[in-house]
Amino acid sequence: MAERAVGNSVVVGVDGSEASVAALRWAARQARALDATVVAVHAWQRPGLAPYAPATARPTAAEQREGAARLLTATIREVFGPQDDGAVRAVVAEGAPDRVLIQQAHGAVLLALGRTPRRGHEEHATGGVVRACLEQATVPVVTVPGNRRSVPALTPVGTPARAVDPASRYGSSAPRVPPHGARWTCTVAG
Repeated sequence: MAERAVGNSVVVGVDGSEASVAALRWAARQARALDATVVAVHAWQRPGLAPYAPATARPTAAEQREGAARLLTATIREVFGPQDDGAVRAVVAEGAPDRVLIQQAHGAVLLALGRTPRRGHEEHATGGVVRACLEQATVPVVTVPGNRRSVPALTPVGTPARAVDPASRYGSSAPRVPPHGARWTCTVAG
């Protein structure tokens, strides 16, 4: 597994979709506002092929890793252009996307994920990877819609984040936790 993002970094999941490109753009703007680095993460898994599939249909792990690296590089190039000024650290890791993203985001400032509204569902419906990250991540999770070009960055307020006693904030002794189990979440509206 690749080295985890730590400290002042914004981790963003990249899968090549329009939503992940929007999330990478948003993460770049947010990282500039926070004076943080961007860590673009792409997770890949070996496909489950039928045992009777011809051996030539099975790409090797090296071929899959190489394809994942090409996809991540192309997406970063689309967002940041051809020059590499060190604005982004690219991480390609084998494993389930939700697990890889949660591990990579541990210790980061936040985790940004693209969100594509599903047909026939409400606008805020989420897929399994986003849902797992919202439930299990130890950092704030931001979902960025993929169907909008301009998504505003969060505005830093006050001093760096610190623990807040939920009882003092809400006037109750019980902490208020979103129904999906995440400690902190934010959905960026366009």
